[in-house]
Amino acid sequence: MSGSGRGAVAALVVSHDGARWLPVVIDALRSQTRAPDRVVAVDTGSRDDSADLLEAAFGPVVPAPASTGYPEAVRRGVAELGPEVEWLWLLHDDSTPDASALEALLAAADEHPEADILGPKLREWPSLRRLLEVGVTISGTGRRETGLERGEYDQGQHDEVRRVLAVNTAGMLVRRQVLEDLGGLDDHLPVFGNDIDLGWRAAAAGHTTLVVPQAVVFHAEAAHRGLRRTALTGRHTHFQERRAALFTLLVNARPRALPLQVVRLVLGTVLRVLGFLLVRSVGEALDELAALLSLAGSAGDVRRARRERRGRATAPPQEVRRLLAPPWLPYRHGLDAVSDLASALTDQASDVAERRRAAAAERDPAAYAAQAGARRAVAEDAEDEDVPEDTSFVARFLSDPVAVVLSLGVLALLVATRAGFGQAVGGALAPVPDTAGAWWGLLLETWHALGQGTAVPAPAYLLPLALLATLLGGSPAAAVSAVLLLAAPLALWGAWRLLRVAGRLVSVRGAPRWLLVWGSATYALVPLTSGAWGEGRLGPVVSVALLPWAAHAALGFADPAADRRWRAAWRLGLLLALLTAFTPTAWLVAALLTGVVVTVVVLVLPGAARDRSTWLPPLTALLVPLALLAPWWVGSLRRGAAEALLLDPGRLPAAEPSGLQLLAGRLTDTGAPWWLGLVLVVLALLALVPRPTRAAVLLVWVVALVAVLVALALSVVRLELVVGTAAPGVAAPLAVLAGALVTAVVLGGVGARETAARPLLVGLGLVAAVVPVLGLAWAVVADGRLGDEPASDVPAYMVQRSELGPEHGILVLRGDVAGGLEHTVRRGDGTTLGEDEVLALSGEDADLTATVRELVSAPTSDTVARLGDLGIEHVVLPAPADGDVAAGLDAAGGLVQASAADPGTRAWQVDEPLSTRALETGTSPLHVVLLVVQGVTLVVVLVLCAPTRERRRRR
Repeated sequence: MSGSGRGAVAALVVSHDGARWLPVVIDALRSQTRAPDRVVAVDTGSRDDSADLLEAAFGPVVPAPASTGYPEAVRRGVAELGPEVEWLWLLHDDSTPDASALEALLAAADEHPEADILGPKLREWPSLRRLLEVGVTISGTGRRETGLERGEYDQGQHDEVRRVLAVNTAGMLVRRQVLEDLGGLDDHLPVFGNDIDLGWRAAAAGHTTLVVPQAVVFHAEAAHRGLRRTALTGRHTHFQERRAALFTLLVNARPRALPLQVVRLVLGTVLRVLGFLLVRSVGEALDELAALLSLAGSAGDVRRARRERRGRATAPPQEVRRLLAPPWLPYRHGLDAVSDLASALTDQASDVAERRRAAAAERDPAAYAAQAGARRAVAEDAEDEDVPEDTSFVARFLSDPVAVVLSLGVLALLVATRAGFGQAVGGALAPVPDTAGAWWGLLLETWHALGQGTAVPAPAYLLPLALLATLLGGSPAAAVSAVLLLAAPLALWGAWRLLRVAGRLVSVRGAPRWLLVWGSATYALVPLTSGAWGEGRLGPVVSVALLPWAAHAALGFADPAADRRWRAAWRLGLLLALLTAFTPTAWLVAALLTGVVVTVVVLVLPGAARDRSTWLPPLTALLVPLALLAPWWVGSLRRGAAEALLLDPGRLPAAEPSGLQLLAGRLTDTGAPWWLGLVLVVLALLALVPRPTRAAVLLVWVVALVAVLVALALSVVRLELVVGTAAPGVAAPLAVLAGALVTAVVLGGVGARETAARPLLVGLGLVAAVVPVLGLAWAVVADGRLGDEPASDVPAYMVQRSELGPEHGILVLRGDVAGGLEHTVRRGDGTTLGEDEVLALSGEDADLTATVRELVSAPTSDTVARLGDLGIEHVVLPAPADGDVAAGLDAAGGLVQASAADPGTRAWQVDEPLSTRALETGTSPLHVVLLVVQGVTLVVVLVLCAPTRERRRRR
């Protein structure tokens, strides 16, 4: 027995490859002002000198296999003790107690006889001053809560002895009898979390845990920080920590709170996985998911652990609950994380902007950046003289003419695209469905109840539209409006970024800001001046918006660092997939350009062919769209709809520009005057004159030539569809050609600034200004075809009936016997965006065609019965109705005349049983596999193209 009638105290040290810390730990144990009565050392298969060091200091060491967890190691050490030992002092091989640590713990135990578990204040080793823990609890999401600020130093601010849920096992003083009554530490928590679980069980059993800040232990946290690897943690420390947290919450939660706790942990894990993926911490994301799945596979262990704890719980639940973290704490941590991320991004952007301004000022002392820097320097000098400076945002904005012009330009673009507000429809743009669920159904289904049913896959562009609509509250109309309204500003921004980099590649001074304004504005107007925007053609609109961003990403292939080239590949692959979804021929243009560039590089630099990081990233960027769009292009080939690989989105007929129109950047006759586009061509030709930038301009003209060659090749192709003959889409060549011409002019302007006379520059500048100024003025006053959707010629009550199910179809007959009749079948809410392409690519239904032919020539009751079998409830002959056809249908048995609002329209109802057998089919396993491949690839690509998170390792 020791002082005050207290039983003996035994220190129990557990070691595993801890030779780097043990000499200090051993010295600290020997220098205790109140030495333990006995020291027991347990070594779990160390491969270093740990066992020898412990044996030399304390005698024989208890051996254990390397796979032994901390709970079992403690159990083996306790088994070596005699009955006289009342207190156990647990220490890790990387925890060094202060000389008075044990004395302070025992003094607190004497002062608080109700305490059964006591723990010290933990400070960081080797910093010695930074606080790690002063007691610990757990939040409802499994976070280990210490109540300390990050990096908080010990200044005595937490030196009050108080009750806590748990204390760390590094320095824990626990009554031996209490530990044995609780069943010891849980073997399901071999490394992490066993301290919180023990404290939770002790509190539930009516025991008290105190933290004694007067006792100090310095802890290196070797396992947590990855300073050493064990057989139990391996490379996945985060997995073990997260699994321990989930297990602790589930086995100790109250029965009434368990269902909500399970839901919270599942949803929280999903959010954490997404958060880790956003910052490219793939390992942590997988560890989070693996921890949840591992625990789900150990449901039996959870049930048994809950039964054991339920048998020992005697304290009121509210006594334990007040020791847990407040329920609002996880939400505060979430807000802190978002705030920290936003602050980091803001600081990073500010630093980058400041470096760019400094670089611009160094390159060109006469530039605006240098002048702004000089003004800031003058203002700083004036502070000593108490001269006030107007630093408001408005003042700085109004003093920057480029910012004012760009803002007015964006405002004018929004005015020009005002027809995109609200429900945008008309021209080549079909109506959108009421909810995003219709688009998701079209994307996920193998068989679509359109017409007489078809397995042609949904167009690829529906996926980004469906994602955008979902983010905008499930509104497809909002998604289409967002695309139409933001396309031009996005193109303006992207062109500015690309042209600025291009200018710096050909000149140290870079391109003048006014030249960048001209180039970005001219390019941003291409969707409007080409006539594509006014006709609602999403392909050209989106391709022009995304192309400069893709080109900017492609410049990353010139980076000397291989990892940055790979990141450029993933970003370009994602952007190219978006481009290809809206403009399938974009992939052909990209493939041809990649082949040309790689060939030139290999010829000029023969050694580059042996470096896979030179040619493999561009090849990867080409392959990414094939994986991301696999359900679309594989399904199109399987269903005999290969024409989809060349068609732009929108209603047919597609735009068929002539060679002159394409060169002038015009898709249709509804665009701006063609001569305005030819001014740009002339300026691009003149850009070849300045010698300093001639090589760069020639390279840009090669890109333009590739676009022209692709357009010429596509112009000779004719696509035979059910609805007629169509031309392939040329939106991608148009966007590339326009972007190349603008880039050539900007680069030529950079060269001319260094060689041409000032009067000539002024004259050319005035001519060049005509292109964006007149183009924008035309766009503001022009009227497009958006909003010109004609009224439906199908009676409204029939439309309402058709929305009840696919068996309530409407057969619409147009034309006359002399000129020919055309038939279509309307189901649901009619043909919406995406469905028109599917129907155009679907083959003719032989049964329906034969039935319609018989219906308009010599209808019988069997003919009408077949209509019911085909899921057709109404027949409509819109005005002007053919009299002979109407007379035949009036006489047909099984057809009952129906009303129509238009006197010239005739309608009938099928008085026969309706069926959906002709519209039913199974699900294609291949389509499901392709959807899975698409989803997995999308997640992987998003992670790989995101910025890398720099993780700071604490040492």
